[in-house]
Amino acid sequence: MEAKNVKPGNFARLVLILILLFFYIPIFILVIFSFNSSKSPEWTGFSLKWYYQLFTSSRHIWRTFFNSLIVGISASLISSIIGTLGAISMYLGSKKFKKILWTTTYIPFVIPDIIIGVSLLVFFSAIKLQLSLFTIFLAHVTFSIPYTMMIILTRLEDFDKSVIEAAYDLGATSFVALRKVIIPIALPGIVAAFFMAFTLSIDDFVITFFVAGPGSTTLPLQIFSMVRFGISPVINAISTLLLVGTIFISIFLRKYVRYII
Repeated sequence: MEAKNVKPGNFARLVLILILLFFYIPIFILVIFSFNSSKSPEWTGFSLKWYYQLFTSSRHIWRTFFNSLIVGISASLISSIIGTLGAISMYLGSKKFKKILWTTTYIPFVIPDIIIGVSLLVFFSAIKLQLSLFTIFLAHVTFSIPYTMMIILTRLEDFDKSVIEAAYDLGATSFVALRKVIIPIALPGIVAAFFMAFTLSIDDFVITFFVAGPGSTTLPLQIFSMVRFGISPVINAISTLLLVGTIFISIFLRKYVRYII
């Protein structure tokens, strides 16, 4: 009796489903147990007391959350500006210049985070810069720039340079062409780059661990310090809220980019 041939499409679909289940089941369990009435890993009943405790008795968590928010927004804004300028220079530059800049920009993608964190710590110590939220901000700008630059460059490369040349032929100056042609073309990429940098910043632990000073704890560092003493349902609650916030940003970003394209 001959074995039935398994279609490649069905096999690939099955593998994809298993991978998605592997990724999403732990997240689903975390969300469910954020509503558990007890600290035990077994379901004992529905309760919102961990969310109540998060909003009423966890000032230290909210302080670290606002630290992450301040660093994330400011670092994302600066890295998006620098990434935009870098992407435009690569887009309009010569092939040789583009190749050199592309290579130097690509290197941070393959360098382990721990090496970046240690090197930044050594650098800040060498220039005698005290570790604080400012050093975290500088570190987050540093590792976010390659991502923002590549995202914006990908957007620009979808358009022909003849559009810019046409603007010059119609009498536009370099500044006018930048403001009225290049920036509007790159705008969806700039928005996407900003939110990508923000996600990377607010989620980063390894690099932040090395460059954070006293009183400059971010949310990932706070969660790590809490996990060392056992998994608290409060961590499940704040993780659930972060998950909901991330989904909301993703939906907003998708609709916004689709609207302005």
